[in-house]
Amino acid sequence: MSSYKIRALTLKKTKLGETDLIVTLLASDGCQVRAVAKGARKPGSRFGARVEPYVVADFLLSTGRTLDVITDVESVASHALIRADYDRAQAASVIADVLDKISVECQVEDRLFGLSVATLDAMQTAEGTGLLAIVVAFLEKAMAMHGYRPQFTSCASCGGPLHTADDRYSLEAGGPLCAACDAPLRETAPATAEVRATLAALMGATMTEAAASPASARVLAGCFAVMRAFVGYHVPARLKALDLYAAEVGGSAG
Repeated sequence: MSSYKIRALTLKKTKLGETDLIVTLLASDGCQVRAVAKGARKPGSRFGARVEPYVVADFLLSTGRTLDVITDVESVASHALIRADYDRAQAASVIADVLDKISVECQVEDRLFGLSVATLDAMQTAEGTGLLAIVVAFLEKAMAMHGYRPQFTSCASCGGPLHTADDRYSLEAGGPLCAACDAPLRETAPATAEVRATLAALMGATMTEAAASPASARVLAGCFAVMRAFVGYHVPARLKALDLYAAEVGGSAG
């Protein structure tokens, strides 16, 4: 039985049998890894909090028949402040859920891990609308890495300029539509000029900069609604955490 080491972010854990866990990881190369942590649910397990969601750690794994087995783990960044705060945990759950759905075993995307860690690092101290801005920025950047780069500054259909009254965002094309290209049958989301400008700013921002976004809760809620619809259109799986977070955003932005 061969062994190997990886640095990875824990996305989720699932009960297996009486005492074990299946841990879903995002490795530093962007590949998803699912592995068994034997005895992790026993009192006093050596794994402890090191396989909790949002923890970045160095893992030693042994190859198995179906799933590899975690034999040792050393925490690198616990992100404990996220798990200790309801609002931060809700926001981080969106990040983990999206990563779980878009990352694939043996499919390398080096940038995805760095983006994820930077996102969680920024969430450690972010508050209020800063958390929402980080979530929006993450969704934009993660979808771009997933092959669906959103754009906000010109018509996604004809490439022409946009006007203030152009307020429809094409989910298929990944961009706003001018009045001439908009059509009733196209799947779109509402996106005012203010929302488009904020989305463009967040797309080019670092996560620390996103956390300090001056946009209002109302505008950020509009940005989130666009990106939620965009992600839902292109990711063929239910994102439960995204749906739950949408309910939180809707309640706080009214």
